[in-house]
Amino acid sequence: MPIYHSTHSPATPQAAPRDSAAALRDSSLRDSTLLHWKPRYPQGLPPRQASHVPAGKQLSQLPVMEVPAGRTPGSYNSSPLHDTVSMALLLLGVLLITLSYNKGYMYIANFAHNMFSTRKRENLFDDHTVSDLGILSALIFNTCVTMGLIAFYAIGYLVPGMQAALSHNVSMLVIMLVAWSLLFYLAQLALYYVLGFTFGDKLGTTIWTSGFKASQSLLGLLLLPVAIILMVYPNTIKVMLITALSLYICARIVFICKGFRIFFNNLQSSVYFILYLCAVEIVPPVLYCAGAITLCNFLQS
Repeated sequence: MPIYHSTHSPATPQAAPRDSAAALRDSSLRDSTLLHWKPRYPQGLPPRQASHVPAGKQLSQLPVMEVPAGRTPGSYNSSPLHDTVSMALLLLGVLLITLSYNKGYMYIANFAHNMFSTRKRENLFDDHTVSDLGILSALIFNTCVTMGLIAFYAIGYLVPGMQAALSHNVSMLVIMLVAWSLLFYLAQLALYYVLGFTFGDKLGTTIWTSGFKASQSLLGLLLLPVAIILMVYPNTIKVMLITALSLYICARIVFICKGFRIFFNNLQSSVYFILYLCAVEIVPPVLYCAGAITLCNFLQS
């Protein structure tokens, strides 16, 4: 069988055909790129453009911004909103009410009865249970916390000289104001028991003091949103303080009217009632405010 030999050798890479137009385009592109990156000022800046550079300084040594933009930062003032202890007390009061509501909701449902009723007949539904004591304790604790927080903001607003000092020790001041509010409540309750047993009987005293407990419990629930708004929006302090004072006055009026209906029997009782208003309903709130301011001054000294 004959063997045929090819007379053509395979093409090598060097012998591969090359497009002359593409090669020309690549060379022109390379030349233009080299011309583009040619230094514009190989000998340095011209005298006119370098005139603004101070003598003896390089461009890298010049400040980026000679006059800083913005304003001088002010001092940080702490508040109960940013204080862990204050927020813990507020949330603890809400938590206690929530946990005790399941068993003591009837006490809240009977707010109107406890605040306005003066019936002196024994009733099966008038007996207080352990559940009522639990929800009552939670409500009174909430009232003391809200009063302490509102008192903190009120002192800073009404006594401007103490505003800066109050922000230095928020936790201790709030705790002491809450404790002062609790002491104020217990002192009033003890005073009402003494007056009730002195000028009335046991049943009348029980009805009267139940109205005080209910009015203070409801007052705490109404003051809770006021305290929260004060913490979140301190600029509304004037409106919120007026609202808090109005709610306190309304609660006291309801309680005073109930006491008047229980103990007013004749003309001589009116004299005792006037003395009661001056000694029990006017002086104690004044002493509470003065004591709160004195307590804050003592803690700051």
